[in-house]
Amino acid sequence: MLAAQLVPKYRYESCVVVALSDGGVVVGAQIAMQLHCAINMLLYEEINLPMEPQAFSGVAHNGSYAYNSYYEPMERDEIMGDYYQYIEQQKLEKMRNMHQLLGSGGVARKDLLRGHYIILVSDGIRSPFALDLAVEYLKPIRYEKLIVATPLASIQAVDRMHVLADDLYCLNVIDSELPTEHYYEAQDVPDHQKVVETIEKIILNWK
Repeated sequence: MLAAQLVPKYRYESCVVVALSDGGVVVGAQIAMQLHCAINMLLYEEINLPMEPQAFSGVAHNGSYAYNSYYEPMERDEIMGDYYQYIEQQKLEKMRNMHQLLGSGGVARKDLLRGHYIILVSDGIRSPFALDLAVEYLKPIRYEKLIVATPLASIQAVDRMHVLADDLYCLNVIDSELPTEHYYEAQDVPDHQKVVETIEKIILNWK
């Protein structure tokens, strides 16, 4: 359904699909095949703190770091003062975890995104933070346009899309308190290795 909406507008543009999760690859693969474009994934990890209601920050596989816009600057500074060492340790641990997966391939590379229409895809965006992380990662890249496409998003996420994206496609607005899996009848997202194989197969056909 998302692909059907995107194809009329972007079929002749130089697009790249960037999935925000393994589930995002499942959705994004359909879009990439319809647009006949490459697909890869932005690998990132959230940093959660004790007693805090949302992730405080996050780090991408290349080391780019972003704070969650849920926290006001003054609140963020206060938390940093209390948890600086813990946050630094978490950053190192998260980077190690991601580097173990990097050998699998399929991860977003900035040099391959430059000059393209970038379509960020997720299977569901409950928190706007995933968008904050993606935009932080993309900041140094001179791309043509940023498009967000997702079957499901919370009101807060849609509001953030309007701020960050040039164009957006969202099929359903959902309750941010419920997990994304709640809205799918089948829980059939494959393991990470099969997701990477899906990416590589599409790229091979695209080439």
